[in-house]
Amino acid sequence: MSIVVTAATGALGRLVVEELLERVPADRVAVVVRNEEKAADLAARGVDVRVADYDDPAALAAAFRAGDRVLLISGNEIGRRVAQHTAVLGAAQAAGVAQLAYTGIRGGPEADFDLAAEHTATEQAILDSGIPYTFLRNGWYHENYTRNLPTVLGHGAVVASSGEGRVASAARADYAAAAAVVLTTEGHLNRVYELSGDTAWSLTEYTAEVSAQSGKEIAYTEVPADEHLSILTGAGVPEDFAAILVDVDAAIARGRLAHTSGDLSRLIGRPTTPVAEAIGAALA
Repeated sequence: MSIVVTAATGALGRLVVEELLERVPADRVAVVVRNEEKAADLAARGVDVRVADYDDPAALAAAFRAGDRVLLISGNEIGRRVAQHTAVLGAAQAAGVAQLAYTGIRGGPEADFDLAAEHTATEQAILDSGIPYTFLRNGWYHENYTRNLPTVLGHGAVVASSGEGRVASAARADYAAAAAVVLTTEGHLNRVYELSGDTAWSLTEYTAEVSAQSGKEIAYTEVPADEHLSILTGAGVPEDFAAILVDVDAAIARGRLAHTSGDLSRLIGRPTTPVAEAIGAALA
């Protein structure tokens, strides 16, 4: 039996693999990747590298073994994810895997914003498959904001359309640790975890923290949704994706990403990473 991580050379997948290697021998870990070269360092450490693509059902058929515990990390091609996830699910079902953990989005079927729709459909397909599952409904990542800090510092402003809505975000590494826990310990089959940071914050508070740590005065500029969309597309963001980002901001304004269930900190056995710490790391 192996613990298998799909999309293992991505930002989240890499962190999950490192967490697993802290917990189990390398020969118990397998990764499913599109590009074998990107996983060469993992192979050198004794990890089983299996090459397959979410868009290649034939290759996926050989990616899993009976009894495997599998982490399906959601694809990043919005609009294609249901078909891709269904292909992975079919291969896992045919192989007879023992557990399929899936990284969805906080709120599950109750999440009423566009980005959640494909996650909801995937969760339903997993339920219909009969495979023992674990739903890891990840909230927002700190990195969704901190990766934009060079632009924020350059313009002296955080621009958004989420009002004073609050975000209970956590570090990507926190979510990776949770995934490793449910794959290496017992008691998680057919369970749903609503994962989020311990503390919800507003962009006003976030901007004040960026100002304090950077020593530069940063403003929070709230704009209407249509103006926000124009700003994003003007900066080169594809219109379809820009519309999704604006829709997420509307969800934040409605409080959809503010929930602090405590599931994440309980799973990982420690407090979640504060957003101030993530800001400091990004500015270092």
